[in-house]
Amino acid sequence: MRPWSRAAGSQQPWQSVHALLLLPVLLIVVITVVDVQAPTSVHLGPALVIAPAITPSFAGPRTTAAIGGLALAAQVLIGVTHGGLGTMNHVVQIITLAVLTLLLVLYSALRERRQAQLAQVRTVAEAAQHVLMWPLPEQIGPLRIASLYLAAEDEAQIGGDLYAVTRCDGAVRVLIGDVRGKGLSAIGEAALLLGAFRESAHRHIPLAELATLLEQSVTRYAADLDPPEEAGERFATALLVEIPDRDPVTRMTSCGHPPPLLLSPGHAVTVPSLHPSPPLGVHGSTEHTLDVFSFEAGDTLLLYTDGVVEARDARGRFYPLTERVALWTDDAPEALMHHVRRDLLAHAGGRLGDDAALIALHRTAVDRRRHHGRTTGSDTFQRG
Repeated sequence: MRPWSRAAGSQQPWQSVHALLLLPVLLIVVITVVDVQAPTSVHLGPALVIAPAITPSFAGPRTTAAIGGLALAAQVLIGVTHGGLGTMNHVVQIITLAVLTLLLVLYSALRERRQAQLAQVRTVAEAAQHVLMWPLPEQIGPLRIASLYLAAEDEAQIGGDLYAVTRCDGAVRVLIGDVRGKGLSAIGEAALLLGAFRESAHRHIPLAELATLLEQSVTRYAADLDPPEEAGERFATALLVEIPDRDPVTRMTSCGHPPPLLLSPGHAVTVPSLHPSPPLGVHGSTEHTLDVFSFEAGDTLLLYTDGVVEARDARGRFYPLTERVALWTDDAPEALMHHVRRDLLAHAGGRLGDDAALIALHRTAVDRRRHHGRTTGSDTFQRG
């Protein structure tokens, strides 16, 4: 962002505050003029408290005190005009207005302090997000990438969902996962899984072996840190994806994670049939299956966590992700994420009950060599 753009953006809140300040000032002027012109039997002075009462909604304690002082001055003017300040009615009104103004200033100060604390929490959460989950590149190898992360807890930027992308020997490897729990309490397990993936993903080992390494990390972490009463309660689902630069395929190993969606031009959506193993940390050591599917140029692979498909509307219905994304198969990854975010939040009433993460991987046209008869062992070459 350019410096002049930041300056323009920083001036806009001040301009809006100044405009809003006209409202309480105008109220004070109108109430004072009408009360002065009205008969002595009409008392509009108590309505002056409205001015300092609405000020904390957009200004701080000093401004609230200034508006309260202006209201007190107006009350004094009304008292002088209507028979002097010695009358009991005017004395009570002035004292009451002064006490209410003092309480409003105190409230405004506490509110401003709370806002500063929330701003600090947001700053820390954003810093933690960048440390734990590095921003994904817009382009890596033959892929255009866009991601979306929606944390369930207020003021949280991250939680139990995670994703990462790395390069490895002419291919792109992707991890998307979901640890048990949500929000800030699940960050420790998410950080562990991300660290283990980044440490091991660049090695020239098959995805099934990489899943075994992640399994060992989660199991070791649970054995070292789990209290006895929570034994076996720490686990994580994960989906490992490898996309070669030149081969029109995608390889996947699922550890209890929801299958991705393959979006093809023309509103076609298919769900790859995976052979998932149990989530990481459930059974310790287990065998992991490698599944291979076609992934042509122009296709988009949509990875997601269960917080997306388990989001409910007011009637308890789950979010129909497959049905909705069929409307946007021809969109770029950034536009796809924009549509899903808006539609998902509208479905859930603006708030999710669990963390949600999505990654869109769009394969661009590149020169590639086609290999025939590559699949062996547990590989199952198929589309959809």
